[in-house]
Amino acid sequence: MADYVVGDIQGCYRGLTRLLEYVKFDPSHDTLIAVGDLIGRGPHALETLQYLYSLQDSFSTVLGNHDLHFLAVYSGIRKNKANDKYDKLLASSDVDKYVHWLRHQPLALTLDENTLVCHAGLYPQWSIAQAQALSDEVSANLQTDNWQSVLKKMYGDEPNRWDENLSGSKRWRFIINAFTRMRYMLDSHTLEFTCKDSPEKTPTRFRPWFSVKNTNLKPNDKVLFGHWATLAGNTNTDKFIALDTGYIWQQQLTLWKRQNGEKYSVAYQD
Repeated sequence: MADYVVGDIQGCYRGLTRLLEYVKFDPSHDTLIAVGDLIGRGPHALETLQYLYSLQDSFSTVLGNHDLHFLAVYSGIRKNKANDKYDKLLASSDVDKYVHWLRHQPLALTLDENTLVCHAGLYPQWSIAQAQALSDEVSANLQTDNWQSVLKKMYGDEPNRWDENLSGSKRWRFIINAFTRMRYMLDSHTLEFTCKDSPEKTPTRFRPWFSVKNTNLKPNDKVLFGHWATLAGNTNTDKFIALDTGYIWQQQLTLWKRQNGEKYSVAYQD
């Protein structure tokens, strides 16, 4: 039995199946966890969701920015653009089923009290327990009949600093942005959204979120995340494990095996 955490799939169904074949993934006794961005920009959004949905209890995921964007496109809040590659999925007779399934997925998932899975990372002022509680706040609203109201208000860069007293759409927006869009910080509290490059190519005033000291983390805590392809999987620490290695950009698709802490990858194939 093995537990695998896979990086951003982004509708690259063929890459995913090659990677799972490589590690001999067997859903009858193994589990697969995704860091979000199951779809978006890749050519096989429908096939990807069909497969992951079919895994049932052997699969779990958190939501990424592309997954949330798809829900907004489905809801008519945002336009469907050609490079989203959602057309076939939107036209599917099963699209409602997949939308219902996606909006019931969390922003953060604790594998145990010391291991967190999220899409973009852990805001440096939060503990793992607090992050899970904040994820649960947003999830509770995404699971109501009025779930689309969250999506209508999630776009925007403000507020960019956490305040426990934030409420309503401002609170949801910050939580969603921290979990799904965060890369750099301007200081220990302030999110910076414009830069997507690797740290060595970025002005030193921009600090990767994982380089900001988090006094709420325990020595053996781990955070597994995706979202940041230009990191190429490198954080220079085994506490923060980056799993987006840019398959959609013709690089690699990577997963991490929980039992031994090893990473496994396959190179891009068209």
